[in-house]
Amino acid sequence: MRGNNSGNYKNPCLTMHQPWASLLVHGIKRIEGRSWPAPIRGRLWIHAASKVPDESTIKAMECFYKEIYAVNGITDIKFPEHYPTSRLLGCVEVAGCLRQEELACWETVPESVRLEAQTNYCWLCEHPQKLLIPFEMRGYQGVYNLEKKIYEAAVRGLSPVTSPLPVKFPLPDPHDSFSLQPGCISVSSPNLKASSEADRSSTLTLAIAGAQEAALQFSKKDQNSRISVKNNIPYKTNTSYEETKTVKSYNLRSESRSRDKDKTSSTNFSEIFDDGTLPLHHEDKRSYSQYEGSSRYNQYRGADERQPLPQPAKGSMASKKEEKSRAVRYEGSSRQIQSPGAALSPSTQPPSKIFAAAVRGLKP
Repeated sequence: MRGNNSGNYKNPCLTMHQPWASLLVHGIKRIEGRSWPAPIRGRLWIHAASKVPDESTIKAMECFYKEIYAVNGITDIKFPEHYPTSRLLGCVEVAGCLRQEELACWETVPESVRLEAQTNYCWLCEHPQKLLIPFEMRGYQGVYNLEKKIYEAAVRGLSPVTSPLPVKFPLPDPHDSFSLQPGCISVSSPNLKASSEADRSSTLTLAIAGAQEAALQFSKKDQNSRISVKNNIPYKTNTSYEETKTVKSYNLRSESRSRDKDKTSSTNFSEIFDDGTLPLHHEDKRSYSQYEGSSRYNQYRGADERQPLPQPAKGSMASKKEEKSRAVRYEGSSRQIQSPGAALSPSTQPPSKIFAAAVRGLKP
């Protein structure tokens, strides 16, 4: 391993999208483009993000590397058979970092390497190694330290990779691992650079344009997401099909988890939900929602399904008020039921009149 890492990075790791992650570990990709300079030198572990790559993106990047390797006379390139996601794939050696214009004019390296200069900062990667069995793990943004247990297991499963065109980046100062940094390479005149671009074939120009468009798809999504938040739009207007599937899958998992918890009487307090709360909090919220819903339901259906209220004592003021309110409600409902001028049928007469008629009909 060349040089030592700077800062507090012991086992630095970088999460990358596919297919760029696998192309780097397999030695096909030698330049990792970033908008910020490389903070480390030496071994850098490569982790593949959870985003499943589109077939069009894979074809665009494979076409790009076929064309740039053809410039150096290499036509037989073996691309990865699979592009796994959410996996630790392997590692590379970061030899240094240059600006785009510096690498594009650096005549010491092959022309195919110079054609990979497509971003502001170019991380120079060499000596790729891949894991025989990629480890499933979670990634993070930026450069982060690999967990000790994962590192100890991964370092034993590394296997060297033979690149289609191995490159050894020379250091300006062999005793300083950080000597290959922005500003150490003199930039050629713009006229020479323009002439080299004019000599490119049409297929190479199209391949470079396709690679640039594929690399910009993630930055475009991030930019659109920031615009939506800035305009107080509570949703993403450019939600992709994969993002929609992820949201639906999350909702289905949440519903299934709720049903499983309803079936079991015991609660596992060591389980943590996706939103960071404990199961007890979810049980309380669900119980309150059920209680609130049942109360509204009973109010809508009427008082027949409610539990009987305790009756006031006979002869009390509350009892008299209750009887008076019942008489008023009954009188109003009777007027609405019967039509104007129609006689009351025996089934619709009030109880007092029925009782009076029954008394008059009694014989001694």
